[in-house]
Amino acid sequence: MDPLPTGSARRTSPAMTLGAVLLTLLILPTSVTGSGVALPHIGHDTDASLDALQWVVHGYNLTFASFMLACGSLADLIGRRRMFTVGAVLFTAASLVSALASNIILLDLMRGAAGIGAAALLTSGSSILATTFDGAARTRVFAAVGITTGAGLALGAMAAGVLADNLGWRSFYGAHALLLALVLIAVPFMAESRSESAASVDWAGTVTFVSSLFLLMLGMVEGPQWGWGSKGVLAMLAGSVLLMVAFVLVERRVRHPMFDLRLLSNGRFMALCLIPVVVTFAFVILLPLLPNYLMVANGQSSQAAGTTMLLMTVPILITPLLAGKLVKWGWSNRSVFAVSLICLTAGVAWLAVELKPGIGAGALAGPLITLGVGLGLNFGLVDGAVLDVVSPEATGTAAGFLNTLRLGSEAVVIAAAGSALVNLVRNWLDDGLDRFPGYRGGATELANNVNSGDLAGPLATLPDEVRSRFFDFVTEGLTGAWQSVLWASAAICAVLSVAIYAMLAGRKSRATDGPDPVAKERPVAESMS
Repeated sequence: MDPLPTGSARRTSPAMTLGAVLLTLLILPTSVTGSGVALPHIGHDTDASLDALQWVVHGYNLTFASFMLACGSLADLIGRRRMFTVGAVLFTAASLVSALASNIILLDLMRGAAGIGAAALLTSGSSILATTFDGAARTRVFAAVGITTGAGLALGAMAAGVLADNLGWRSFYGAHALLLALVLIAVPFMAESRSESAASVDWAGTVTFVSSLFLLMLGMVEGPQWGWGSKGVLAMLAGSVLLMVAFVLVERRVRHPMFDLRLLSNGRFMALCLIPVVVTFAFVILLPLLPNYLMVANGQSSQAAGTTMLLMTVPILITPLLAGKLVKWGWSNRSVFAVSLICLTAGVAWLAVELKPGIGAGALAGPLITLGVGLGLNFGLVDGAVLDVVSPEATGTAAGFLNTLRLGSEAVVIAAAGSALVNLVRNWLDDGLDRFPGYRGGATELANNVNSGDLAGPLATLPDEVRSRFFDFVTEGLTGAWQSVLWASAAICAVLSVAIYAMLAGRKSRATDGPDPVAKERPVAESMS
């Protein structure tokens, strides 16, 4: 990494650089956790269908995941500060337009643009910190990165709920624009740098990967609406498979691939990369979806639902410190990961048992805190372990692969879980909605409404004497759908956890028997979850 001259050494400020990047890393995860809480307000104002509404969340997640490696390569080529500036301008502009948008299609497009900006900001911001700080200072800086990212995850849902309930959903995106505008003020005080060995961007790999992921998500979101056997959905799913095959073929032939496919043969590396997938199935799917259940089945406001989610997210601020202590006390990384996976699997299964209409914070506290502890125990630790099981020249590719798989799994699994909930609720309603002749809507429309957090609207159309029975009927079906999804997630987590633990076994290595002493001087790019 070769610093470039900036015109005046006195203009650069490590303190302002750190403050700007940390503020950025506080903001980015709030779009992941907060947008789901704002969806009912957005749907009410725009009268959007559920599939269009879901793309407020899906669009951001998809582009965030898909463009990370391309943005990282571009940052190495054109300069990290330049790439950070481009990302900040794009994120700010997209957030401002999002705050002003009255059309759901425009809002969806702007959230996708914000995801591209987020990818540029995350990749370049981490590199800027790595080139600005050295030695023990760098270690402290990246510890602060982990805490800040965790704080963004913890506070996103509550902040979105408070703003949406009191100032309207537009204020949530307006706040993003305002805060990133402050970040832009600090850009001139950042040092510029680029990599002397930077390779060109793998555009063929990027296009095929993004297109495959987009078609997969689009097919899953539209499946409940168009029918899983419809020609359109089948064509999108088939196209996704073909494009992924094309992506693999491209990566085998290009000189500097987006993914180094040889990494797939490293068993311990793949085991570590699967840990964030367990996190996705157990923890991440709840961030945008569970608040909607609480708003429907418990009648909570967006603010109250977001505040309830703190039970799950606040432990992220504490338990990474516990993980570090356990390693210092002689625990192997493999043992810490095992406890983390047990907490994640047990937490989602526990939630499946407890979840019911009217559930209070006391009953939710056990499973949600367990899930937060499970994520916190591997938060950051897995990133460092991944870099210790590959050769030094492959660390950049390994970190990119980990974060792309992490964010890509989040985008796909959230879309799949949302579609499963709509399908299951619609099937329930189809079998009993005729008992309420006063309701004039259809099963699909009602399933879309409740899964976007709105039952008040449909209830308002019914006579007073049937509202209570209708509420009980709908929330019973919604709860059953949630329990099915949670049990399926628990089963997947259990299978993956056993596989991960087995794959991490074997001869002693830095991956399984504690951190590499040199790793303390190595930057770790923290992720959104």
